[in-house]
Amino acid sequence: MSEELKNINVENLSEQLKTNQISRREFVRNAALLGVAVPAAYALASKITGVPFIEEAQASNHLPQGGTFRLGTHVKDISNPHTMSWGGYDSNMTRHVVEYLTWTDDKGITHPYLLEKFSPSADLKTWTLTLRKNVKWSDGSTLTADQVIWNLKRVLTPAVGSSMLGLMKDYMLVEFETGEKDKDGKAVKDMKLWSNNAIEKKGDFTIVLNCKSATLAVPEHLFHYPMAILHPQDNGKFGLGSRGTGPYTMTAFELNKQASFKKRADYWDKANQPALDTLEFIDTGDDPNAANNLLISGQIDGLVTTDPGQYDALSSQKSLQLYSVSTAQTGVMRMNVTNKPFDNPKVRKAMRLAIDNEKVLKIALKDLGTVGGHHHVSPAHPDYAPLPKFRQDIAQAKKLLAEAGFPNGFSTEIYVPNDYAWFLTQAEVAVQMWKEIGVTVKINNIPAANYWDVWTKVPLGVTIWLPRPLGFMVLALAYKTGVPWNESAYSNSEFDKILTTAEGTADLAKRKALMEKLETILQEDGPLVQPVFVNSFTFMNKKVKGFTMHPATYFFGWKIGVAKA
Repeated sequence: MSEELKNINVENLSEQLKTNQISRREFVRNAALLGVAVPAAYALASKITGVPFIEEAQASNHLPQGGTFRLGTHVKDISNPHTMSWGGYDSNMTRHVVEYLTWTDDKGITHPYLLEKFSPSADLKTWTLTLRKNVKWSDGSTLTADQVIWNLKRVLTPAVGSSMLGLMKDYMLVEFETGEKDKDGKAVKDMKLWSNNAIEKKGDFTIVLNCKSATLAVPEHLFHYPMAILHPQDNGKFGLGSRGTGPYTMTAFELNKQASFKKRADYWDKANQPALDTLEFIDTGDDPNAANNLLISGQIDGLVTTDPGQYDALSSQKSLQLYSVSTAQTGVMRMNVTNKPFDNPKVRKAMRLAIDNEKVLKIALKDLGTVGGHHHVSPAHPDYAPLPKFRQDIAQAKKLLAEAGFPNGFSTEIYVPNDYAWFLTQAEVAVQMWKEIGVTVKINNIPAANYWDVWTKVPLGVTIWLPRPLGFMVLALAYKTGVPWNESAYSNSEFDKILTTAEGTADLAKRKALMEKLETILQEDGPLVQPVFVNSFTFMNKKVKGFTMHPATYFFGWKIGVAKA
């Protein structure tokens, strides 16, 4: 047996699979995170269960070669990849030029990518990252450990403002007092690497992360979309002429209009050469009908994602193919806890108890999704812990409001960005339900671009949250105290402590028990009303070959081809 399969954590997983405590897919997913090569993990799962895995081959040399693919999307600002916040839009463009150390596939399994392998210690505190030695930048130079370390240190610098802080803060950083005082006389704090050797170079192609605490999700964190590996000489910026290790170079970019990419003739990965000569990203605007018309008329070949309101019009077209996957994508109606009355947990819970989740699913999503539990963890997450179904309870909601000092309810406003049509429908349904408990909510439907100027400030707003492979990743990004994407300003020390423990627990059964506690805290105390998860789905012209729907709506243009007419 190879050394990677002798890992005590892998042995524990094997025992859980033998005793039917976990599924084969859960075994492969978690074994891969522990550094087991994916083919070896599949082989071991098959040996334990006696049932072979049948996996689809995706070889680019079997695709139609040449031509152009045109994707309908939003063309967002991509000038600073380490601080990107749109995921399915901005990184879908940059990822064709700048790549990632790892790759989480459409089944939720994480593979080495620019890395040849990743290897954790048994206590999950030391991670050895070994780079491939044949990776070339577009300028012909070789990717080295120094360049990766520059990227890691940059995203972990608080002044940069990367959401990687939310994922890696607990195990890579420490808070310290700067010696300065704020306007109220309180000590100003900042963050830095917890140790001088927290990120350590071991030769030209090896990096070691010496973590402050145990963590399992390092490989998945390295695929978080702001973690693109940039060339240090570009100083963290991206644009025409930027160096990259990816299969394409960017040849044109016009904000909110279009971007174009051309295949590199010298791409380093000889086994995965892109089939398409060029890629075009075309901004379809905020009107879903305009996007439909472009696709139906053949002016674009596919959409990065579609809204439930587009389903009927597109599914009736014989030229189009539907792609769909259950995901953890959602629109969170979140309450900012620094704003009254949402500073009161009884008010927050009353807002949840007013909602009939099944009704929201039917009306807002036309059943193209799954019911949520107001804790932002989806059944699609492998670490999901099923809780008793959250039921609408108008009487209890009114009681909580009275106890909070609002026996006659209150009035407020909800800000709804217009880039996802179903957000407005969800808000309209919720507003009617909140009326039943005496809460009057005015809807402020605003342009999506304007929403991001106020998303952390408004008392009540609707925010798109794309799926992450693990529920713990979502919670770390959105609800951990003080992280950049904690839009609600939520802070709960017990929640933070349990989350940190969970992130370093390899045993899947124990992790789910910890997740149950976290989900319960959010249901009781949390800042969110989150009744549903929407399926990620889209439509492509049937001449598009090789496409699969990624749960996070990530698009990989080098994995598809376009058949000739």
